[in-house]
Amino acid sequence: MAGMRVLVSGASGFIGTELCAQLESAGHEVLRLVRREPSGAGEHRWDPDAGTIDDALVASVDAIVNLSGASTGRLPWTRSYKRTLVTSRVNATRTIAEAIVRSKTPPRVLLNASAVGFYGDRPGAHITETTGKGNDFLADLVEAWELTASIAAEHTRVATFRSGLVVGNGGAFTPLTLLTRLGLGSRFGSGNQDWPWISLHDEAAAIVHLLTSDLSGPVNLVGPHSVPSKRVTDFLAEALERWHPWVIPTIVIRLALGEGGATLLLTSQDIAPTRLLADGFEFRYETVEGAIGALIADR
Repeated sequence: MAGMRVLVSGASGFIGTELCAQLESAGHEVLRLVRREPSGAGEHRWDPDAGTIDDALVASVDAIVNLSGASTGRLPWTRSYKRTLVTSRVNATRTIAEAIVRSKTPPRVLLNASAVGFYGDRPGAHITETTGKGNDFLADLVEAWELTASIAAEHTRVATFRSGLVVGNGGAFTPLTLLTRLGLGSRFGSGNQDWPWISLHDEAAAIVHLLTSDLSGPVNLVGPHSVPSKRVTDFLAEALERWHPWVIPTIVIRLALGEGGATLLLTSQDIAPTRLLADGFEFRYETVEGAIGALIADR
């Protein structure tokens, strides 16, 4: 359906900026939730920590995309910051979901951000949306996040998109690129752990696809094939014409970066975008080399 009114939280972020551009290019009207004083007609203030949002705004839109959440890339994960990781996601999602429940004319769909962290460390396993939950902090966080989104499921279609490493100019890929440019690119541990990845373009395009899909529940937003982490770091160095001689041992990552660093860099997940492919989505970048090459060329 063209011409949808889409309300987006986290619109100014790494993924949100690309998503809004693609939505507007497709002919949709984008409204943005902001925590500060609005600076234009398309911005609307909310306070997810206080649970406040304009109910009339929620009732007026066709879809909501919730991208809100503190960055998991900020390390280390102290006890205080782990609470922030949880509350920033749960509070924002609950505020939106409860507004949908209250609405007499709820939006047709809620697309809620999620993460492949749900699955935990699964070396040697092939993961689809039917795979069960992992047993670490990030898996528990994602479970709470998705359960909160499900509050709205009786009133609208709810899809939770589980994203992997997004290859683009931002997010977790920024420090990888910066270190490699400085000649400090490294292999992490053995380098054999599988990393699920997706290009920034395809991440946003998949979210746009889900707006008019019939899919609900979890949907893996990852590229067609996960790859060993050393394939990512090796090709990034090659594309930037930099040396890639260093290896950061597993023990050093665990000691220096703690639980968060180990979770983000050493977890192995061979994840397939099973439901997305079955729903007819076509990737622009089917290989990580293609995604990295396009990123470097754009720069």
